Amino acid sequence: MWLFLLLLATPLIEIALFIQVGGVIGLWPTLAIVVLTAALGTMMLRQQGARAMDQLRRSFQELRDPAEPLAHGAMILFSGALLLTPGFFTDAVGFALLIPAVRAAAYRWLSRRMVVQTATFTSTGAGPRRPDPHGPDIIEGDFEELDRTRPRNDGPSGWTQH
Repeated sequence: MWLFLLLLATPLIEIALFIQVGGVIGLWPTLAIVVLTAALGTMMLRQQGARAMDQLRRSFQELRDPAEPLAHGAMILFSGALLLTPGFFTDAVGFALLIPAVRAAAYRWLSRRMVVQTATFTSTGAGPRRPDPHGPDIIEGDFEELDRTRPRNDGPSGWTQH
């Protein structure tokens, strides 16, 4: 229910802010601010996104829990969506999420409300290993039937030359 209320309230807040700001400074300055915040947000988004990717790579290399860098990356992605949405309220929330201290506080708040039941790490990076259902003597593969009636440029072994 709270998500429905948020989705309903956000456009109403944006419309009210557009009317208020537009009434004070005029139409063109209001539109210029919206475009300027989108451009500034895009630049900040690139910088913060690159930093989050570096932290994620480092956590994988050091075999640490990647939950926090992944959460920061998700918040940065969400912030980008908010910054590309025209409006003052969504821009304010989007810019707030680009501040590392705000993301850290949001992560702490969220992590207290979630519990990870299982996590598996492997040094190969291939993910959890599953037993092979076919056993070691089975080799899977694909095949293609060839039409031997047409002439081919095969070598002495029968393989096509490329």
